[in-house]
Amino acid sequence: MAHAQTLPLSRDKFLVIAINLLHRALLKPGRTQTKRMFRELADGRSLPLETVEMEDSSVARFGVSLDHSEFRGRLNYGAFRASLETLLSNTAAQLKEGREVPVFNAQDGAGAMLFGVPGATVEGEQANLLLLGTDTDSGGATMLRLMYLDPEQFREQSPQQADQTA
Repeated sequence: MAHAQTLPLSRDKFLVIAINLLHRALLKPGRTQTKRMFRELADGRSLPLETVEMEDSSVARFGVSLDHSEFRGRLNYGAFRASLETLLSNTAAQLKEGREVPVFNAQDGAGAMLFGVPGATVEGEQANLLLLGTDTDSGGATMLRLMYLDPEQFREQSPQQADQTA
């Protein structure tokens, strides 16, 4: 049985692969196919994406999952698609401009990371924030984890509000 390896892949190259895979799977195909995939993700299923041949001829399997437990309002296909388009566009722009992408690692030391480029959207007056994470400890596959975070935790506080909560 082959053992999974962690390949030395730069963060930028990994993100380019990730955003391309997500775009090809969840935005590029027709509405019927992408809406079906959205429903499966919203129901808590993880979906396989692709197997990618790396520069050293090794292969890496990728999948995708969605955590919408922090989504504010009613999650539907249109809201998800808008969030995903914004996230992928913001990530691509940050990479193109050569700006470093902040990365947050899991506290338990597992292979989980969260990339600090948000896909922020507003519907009505409700803000939502989609981020991309990854987990390399998913049974040999690299799981791309799309997750909504509570936007309130990122809202700037005035100095007076900060003093009141301290």
